[in-house]
Amino acid sequence: MPPPEIVTSRANPLVKRLRALLADSARSGLAVLEGGKLVEEALEAGVAIVECAVTPDFAEGRHAALVTRLTDGGTAVRLVAAGVLGALSETQTSQGILAIARRPAFDETAMFGATPLIVAGVALQNPGNVGAVLRTAEAAGATGAYLTAESADPMSWKALRGSMGSAFRLPHVSGLGVDAMLARLAERGVTTIASVASGGDRYDRMDFTGPVAFLFGNEGAGLSSDVAARAGRRVAIPMAAPVDSLNVAVAAGVLLFEARRQRRG
Repeated sequence: MPPPEIVTSRANPLVKRLRALLADSARSGLAVLEGGKLVEEALEAGVAIVECAVTPDFAEGRHAALVTRLTDGGTAVRLVAAGVLGALSETQTSQGILAIARRPAFDETAMFGATPLIVAGVALQNPGNVGAVLRTAEAAGATGAYLTAESADPMSWKALRGSMGSAFRLPHVSGLGVDAMLARLAERGVTTIASVASGGDRYDRMDFTGPVAFLFGNEGAGLSSDVAARAGRRVAIPMAAPVDSLNVAVAAGVLLFEARRQRRG
């Protein structure tokens, strides 16, 4: 039996597909996953892996069992020369595997079971922050997340790297306008709480035990005054001078874990 063919040309159709998806996968219904850990997280979450490119070293090394699992599951696995795959990688050193996956579809109603604890990102434009917010939300026991249309794609490569699998598991809805998002929250009796730098109630003096959704704004400008005014309440995190703001994922962590603490009694 001849050895499997190794893709050595950057003009190969598989390489072209990967390059195109890395550049813009939002409209394709697909996403690109890089790294054995992320691919494993996707498989455990039931995400369908439709095609995969691996280096010979990856296929024969400690990840051989993962490659076998992919092949046995019906995924088309192709060997690609390390230099070719490395040219596609966003990291300095290729992790030896790039996979094309179908984006998971979530039932929005799952976000509103029990007592909703929701994080809502309004125009979060940094994909790393989007991923970190989803990871933080899952870690804090949030029931779901909204990301408005102006936000970065939660299934983009950088966002997936930041979420490290949380984007596969935490129910989330993206692409909505602010009006639609606020309307859906209101319809289900969820109190919206705008995170603001000043002018809000102290987070450690507020009650988060009911159905709540924390609203977070753009990394630079924060929430617009209009959106903040439409929220049911405002919350602020006191900070020692001269610091006047926190990274959005850090702020989300403070508020979500405070809600988790309160709900545990």
